[in-house]
Amino acid sequence: MKIYTLTGDDGTTSLSGGRRVPKHSLRVEAYGSVDELIAWIGLLRSSAENKSRKEILVYIQDQLMRCAALLAHDSSNPGSRACEVDAACLSVLEKEIDAMEESLPPLRNFILPGGSTVVSYCHIARCVCRRAERAVLRLNEKEVSPAIVQKLLNRLSDYLFVLSRKIGLEFDAEEIKWQV
Repeated sequence: MKIYTLTGDDGTTSLSGGRRVPKHSLRVEAYGSVDELIAWIGLLRSSAENKSRKEILVYIQDQLMRCAALLAHDSSNPGSRACEVDAACLSVLEKEIDAMEESLPPLRNFILPGGSTVVSYCHIARCVCRRAERAVLRLNEKEVSPAIVQKLLNRLSDYLFVLSRKIGLEFDAEEIKWQV
């Protein structure tokens, strides 16, 4: 099987189930943004600073792949089968956030993203996550997508923010408060 099919040369792509849609459709934009986020999480997973977090980051990537598959699913095709997201994924992320926050100093200001390369990557992933969330919300104005996708993206952006702070603390990266 060749990677190139030539079927997308006309500016369309297939949803799971076969229906063709424009590559600029809200649905494709939503699952494309999730796909980009999966790649950023992969970058975070590959960093030495996250060696101890590999398992949770692989889990997050798996759940995001499931979200992308759900977004790409053509529910109008009765023959296609939808992928399922782990029902416990939100509580898994919440427990991870709570565990990391136990050792973090309270935050009373906004902070400027940065301090180290991997901390910056966390912030970029968080921004991509928020963009994916906005894309899903735009999609939901036109057609229904599973609520779990929006909730997971919302919780994941919080996780990525806390992860940035946790890595910064672990590796003594400067956290610069933004002052007005």
